[in-house]
Amino acid sequence: MTTDRSLLRHRDFRQLWAAETVSQVGTQVTLLALPVLAVSLLDATPLEMGFLTALETAAFLLIGLPAGAWVDRWRRKRVLVTADLARAALLATLPVAYLLDVLSLGQLFVVAALTGAATVFFDVAYQSYLPALVDRDQLVDGNGKLEASRAVAQVAGPGVTGVLLRVMGAPFLIALDAASFLLSAFFLGRIEQPDVVPDRAGRRSLRAEIAEGLSFVVRQPLLRRIVACTGTSNLFSAVTTTLLVLYALRELDLSESTLGLVFSAGAVGGLVGAATAARFARRVGEGRAIPLSVLVMLPFTALTPLAATGAPLVLLTLGQLGFSWAVVVYNVTQVSFRQRLCPPALLGRMNASVRFLVYGTMPLGGLIGGVLGTWVGVLPTLWIAVAGQVLAAGWVVFSPLLHLHDLPDGLDDPAPAAPGAVDATSLPEARTPTAGTDPERAG
Repeated sequence: MTTDRSLLRHRDFRQLWAAETVSQVGTQVTLLALPVLAVSLLDATPLEMGFLTALETAAFLLIGLPAGAWVDRWRRKRVLVTADLARAALLATLPVAYLLDVLSLGQLFVVAALTGAATVFFDVAYQSYLPALVDRDQLVDGNGKLEASRAVAQVAGPGVTGVLLRVMGAPFLIALDAASFLLSAFFLGRIEQPDVVPDRAGRRSLRAEIAEGLSFVVRQPLLRRIVACTGTSNLFSAVTTTLLVLYALRELDLSESTLGLVFSAGAVGGLVGAATAARFARRVGEGRAIPLSVLVMLPFTALTPLAATGAPLVLLTLGQLGFSWAVVVYNVTQVSFRQRLCPPALLGRMNASVRFLVYGTMPLGGLIGGVLGTWVGVLPTLWIAVAGQVLAAGWVVFSPLLHLHDLPDGLDDPAPAAPGAVDATSLPEARTPTAGTDPERAG
């Protein structure tokens, strides 16, 4: 087993880690600044917030599957850098439009949709790049460090955003996010390992390659359960996300800076989760860690609507704290499992298939949140989302995962391989292409 020290001394991993950290800090700024901009400056309604949430994730549903096949054909580092540059350019148009007094919800919708498309390619390539840089026995450690970066960004980003919103305003904070993507591209460009073009000899039709990746996911019984849980959870998380800023600012009467501090304090749980995920999985068993983390998550989801009964600052903070811990533990465990399980030649398509299935529900969740928020009200809709999370938990709680200590990998997985897939049992434990833990399970 490679030590923690050796991974910290791994130059290419450090560049990948630095790129993700910088990008995540900027992204956390936008996650709060963009809806605040829509609610405060453009007076968005619940339905319009639903459209905004849907557009941010629609690309996973529309182009998620072919993106995986394309990424398996392209240089992955080049895909990552190009996606970063595209997101920087798109986000930069928002503060420019604000300065020219032409900013509109229409532009916000277009930018959200196009940056979402760039994010699809980045995420698929990123989740197919980490094993190209590190060994199999370093994957959990590497994923834990990448999750730690996201958790630190969640701690620092919203808190700083809440303060700076009063000083700079949302459009200028989005400009900082654009700059963060430029810096991320710089770090990625410093990775020295050759960015190899996949062999063209065995290339087949795009449709056949897409089907191969999707078949691998749906035919593996444990992976199928995990994907069903994550996709259902993300559907109802999107319902909550659509209305959360509007709920906090208008119904709980919190200030923008207080809301930022709530998110920041709550995200400490994510940092603790990143630090304890591997230890938790060892103690309870890697298989059991997945359903147990989901069970821990459930009571904390209810604290968001309960905040309407009193002490909103305390309840929202506790809810974010516990939910973030459980999400990070869940992600570190299941992403590491997927990366070990999948043959290297199939990683891009496998990750794209998973993203398609688990993020493809989020545009629908955004629209449902917007419609229900308008029809039955914001608070009842948040309670519906809590009930949906209980349904999501059933996929992994009532499954073999609860009785498994160790999870299989590509060398001992008994599940049938997808038609035409590379036989994982014939592969050495070598470096392969996948990556970070950009939360599959959206918080």
